[in-house]
Amino acid sequence: MSRHSLIIAGGGIGGLTAALALARDGHRVTVLEQAAELAEVGAGIQISPNASRVLIGLGLREALERVAVTPTDIRIFSVRAGGEVARTPLGDLPLDRYGAPFWVIHRADLLGALAVAARTDPRIELVLDARVRDVAAEPGGIHVQATVAGRSRVFVADGLIGADGVRSRVRVRVRGGPPARYTGRTAYRATLPIEAVPEEVRRSTCLWFSTRAHVVHYPIRAGREWNVVAIAEDAWHDESWSVPADRAEVARVFGLDKARWPDLARELLSLPDHWTKWALCGFDCDFDWSSGAVTLLGDAAHATLPFAAQGGGMAIEDAEVLARTLIGAPNLPAAFLAYESLRKPRTRAVVEQAVKNGRIYHMPDGLAFFRDLTLRLGAGSHLTDRLDWIYRWKAV
Repeated sequence: MSRHSLIIAGGGIGGLTAALALARDGHRVTVLEQAAELAEVGAGIQISPNASRVLIGLGLREALERVAVTPTDIRIFSVRAGGEVARTPLGDLPLDRYGAPFWVIHRADLLGALAVAARTDPRIELVLDARVRDVAAEPGGIHVQATVAGRSRVFVADGLIGADGVRSRVRVRVRGGPPARYTGRTAYRATLPIEAVPEEVRRSTCLWFSTRAHVVHYPIRAGREWNVVAIAEDAWHDESWSVPADRAEVARVFGLDKARWPDLARELLSLPDHWTKWALCGFDCDFDWSSGAVTLLGDAAHATLPFAAQGGGMAIEDAEVLARTLIGAPNLPAAFLAYESLRKPRTRAVVEQAVKNGRIYHMPDGLAFFRDLTLRLGAGSHLTDRLDWIYRWKAV
């Protein structure tokens, strides 16, 4: 197998996972991250067995088990029904069924574990405060011009991987792909000490359905903190894609003054004083990710709405498949095309599943009656059965 030098634009979860997977196979990797320090927003992420299997394979089990939580169950509530409509067990069930755990974890803790592993690997170079300005394919390889701490530098490698998120510069400027656009959905995120939350929801992953809105919450940081994400269909008027929000705005957007919200939901959404509001963006994924020695990974290639909890999982899967395609391919362009052909059907299916879930979560009352009835009659207790096609995934 040929060993390559590779540049990864983006030092997030997907970029660092790719760096570790590629370095494991002997490739030299330079990660260009535009932030001055590796940090993630104060929010949680769900890592289902398809993704935790990859992370464990990269040697991160011990580091992640120290900070992750294995929820006892998934509880589904309906605002229309006034309470819980379904519950499915988790705990050790995913480990027994899929051979890998289901974790909920703070994004910063996951990124921190990836960064520690990357910094201790001599084949990986992390360059922070690095903004990609231009990319050119030259006879000697891919030349990436970047501004690093305010100074211009040129990095040269055999190939470039754009893992720079939904608003990817590599996708738009290098690949000529579509720009990100607002999807009409806004996410409000907050974390609190676990002691601030009613005990009945401290160990569960909970999902609340409402009209044109839903809420997800679960424990993080080894059970010391609680993460909540509230998503509403709304207009976006701010200049930045993420801005602070407060309790009053959340109460207004989600209509907490209305009698329809159950007391528990109203209490939970009233707990945080401070929130971060994010515009959920996406783009048409029907375009070519790869050209020559350049390809895309994660949200840069296939932005996924959070309704399937698989955005991070798909980036982690991408990283493993990308590394494996380099093992048998005659050259980088062939490897990148093989990677794209392997990943596109699955990521497209997950993107479509997320869109479908969004419709189910946000149903108006008339349709929601039948949704809730179906869940109460037993469909909700078999949730993991319907997710088998996602959770059983293994790289081949």
